[in-house]
Amino acid sequence: MRLRVVTLNVWNRQGDPKRTGLINRELRRLAPDLVSLQEVAKSPESSQLDELIRDTGLHGTHQADVLRTMPPHADRFGGNAVATRWPHRVDEVLDLRMSDANDVPWCSLAVTVPLPGEGDLLFIAAATSWRLAAEAARERQVVALTDLDARHRRALPTIIAGDFNATPDAASIRYLSGLQSLGGRSVKYHDAWQIAGEGEGHTWNTDNPSAKSEIGKIVRQPHHRRRIDYVFVGSWDAHPKATCEVRAASLAFDQPVDGIWLSDHFGVVADLEISATASQ
Repeated sequence: MRLRVVTLNVWNRQGDPKRTGLINRELRRLAPDLVSLQEVAKSPESSQLDELIRDTGLHGTHQADVLRTMPPHADRFGGNAVATRWPHRVDEVLDLRMSDANDVPWCSLAVTVPLPGEGDLLFIAAATSWRLAAEAARERQVVALTDLDARHRRALPTIIAGDFNATPDAASIRYLSGLQSLGGRSVKYHDAWQIAGEGEGHTWNTDNPSAKSEIGKIVRQPHHRRRIDYVFVGSWDAHPKATCEVRAASLAFDQPVDGIWLSDHFGVVADLEISATASQ
C-alpha cells in the first residue's frame, strides 16, 4: 500500500499567529498518513495539535497527553506530537534528556498504527538535542531511539521521522544510516531523502527569514544551510518478511503563504510503498 509520511518542526507559537492555520491548510492538501510534529505548544487553555490537524481526518497524540509530568521548558518550547490516518496506540514515550542535553523538552513518541490489509506498523516521532556542540548527546539519543524501536518493533518496517538537529555527515545520522557504529553497535535505516530526494534538501537555512533569525542567535554565521529533518525507514536486516520502498521525497512547508513563512524549519514529505510480503 502507498503511505505518505510528513515531518515538521512547527516552531510552537512563535512568529505570525496565522502560521498554525496555514500549516493546517497545507496538511489538508498533502493528505499524509503518518505525521511527526515537533515543538507543538500545549497548555490547559489551548492545544496547537488540535488546530494543526483539524478537519484532516488524522488522529493525534501530544506527549503531554501521556506524560505524568512535563519536562522543564515545555511550556515555552512545546513538545512532540504524532498524528496518524488510522487510530494508533501509544507504546512508549521516551524522555531523552541527558546530563549534557538537559534542556530538551521534546519526548519521542512510539505508536503502533494498524495499516489496513498489511498489519501493525511502529511509527516513532523523534527529536534530539538542538545545541551545535551536543553531538555526543545525540549519539546516545539515537542509540536510545533504536533501542525503543527494538522494544516495540513489528513485522512491517519501522518508520522514524523528526528533527534530529544533525547533518547527514554527523555520527548520529551515520549510525542510523548504517554507515558507522556507536559503542560497538550498529543498525541500518534508509534515509528517505538520500534515496529519492533531489538536491541538498536543506530544512534549516537562511533562505527562510524565520530560520534566519534563529540561526543568527545560535550559529552566528552567514548563509548557513543544513539538512536536519529526516524520514528513516527500517531495513531488511530487522524486517526480513516485509518491504518498504521509498518512492519519493521532497521538501514541504518551504514557501511563504500570503507572505507568511510557515515555520523556522522546512518539512519533509516521503511517499512509501509498504507491504507485509517481501518481494522476491
